[in-house]
Amino acid sequence: MRTELAVDSWQATRDTLHMWTQIVGKIRMALTPSVNHWWHVTLYLSARGLSTGPIPVPGGILDMEFDFVEHRLVLRSSDGERRYLPLAGQSVASFYAATMDALGSLGVEVEIHPVPNEVEVAIPFAEDTEHCTYDPEQAQAFWHQLIDAGTQLQRFRSRFIGKVSPVHYFWGAMDLAVTRFSGRTAPMHPGGAPNCPDSVMHEGYSHELSSAGFWPGGGAEGAYYSYAYPAPAGFADAEVPEGAYFSDALGEFLLPYEVVRAAADPDALVQAFLEATYRAAAELGEWPVLTA
Repeated sequence: MRTELAVDSWQATRDTLHMWTQIVGKIRMALTPSVNHWWHVTLYLSARGLSTGPIPVPGGILDMEFDFVEHRLVLRSSDGERRYLPLAGQSVASFYAATMDALGSLGVEVEIHPVPNEVEVAIPFAEDTEHCTYDPEQAQAFWHQLIDAGTQLQRFRSRFIGKVSPVHYFWGAMDLAVTRFSGRTAPMHPGGAPNCPDSVMHEGYSHELSSAGFWPGGGAEGAYYSYAYPAPAGFADAEVPEGAYFSDALGEFLLPYEVVRAAADPDALVQAFLEATYRAAAELGEWPVLTA
């Protein structure tokens, strides 16, 4: 059964969790060798929540996981050491301090840019006492939405035989995404994301792509999205399944999660949306045929 979670109902928890995942994501970014399109900064779904996966550190491996079952941040090192930080009752400032202290106790030294990205108001982590709400049921419900979306995106990913990203969580916008590439370079992206250097977008969009995912926006309960860069002529007019539409404001197709939940065959609807929007990008853009 798909989880109902109205976007407006969990804004306080969402905003706090957004900042917490940015902190952990920036730690991964600082410690991990760079990979094209910023694939080295993302988090991944796990059986407990969201994980960094293995991070190389001197003498071994570190991983960090948001555990949405027991509602704690877990830090594990390959020498057997563990640290646990409760998620409830913490501001961003206290979470940031506790996380950096826990890393230090594991012998991990790291410096990050301690200010959030891709938000209009960027409060430095060490000063952010405004975001301090964590509702365990809401966080777990969001994780369940991500699990559902992850299953759909993995199925969609498997049909592509060209260059394709993992299914991964970008903490800048809280979206779970998968991206297919045509193999051709793209015009330089204009940038413009709030509190984010244009160079980030230049690298992320260096090659022609069709990207799809899920994020807690775009609908009353979140939405699947799909866009192309650069968008070929006629892309916005492509036929998509009933309930989906092109958002001029966002420049992408949306399929609200509440539409998916109400569908007679939700899985088929999501796959049809993902396939139709990719086909629009690939056929109008004259991509090579790269599906199995």
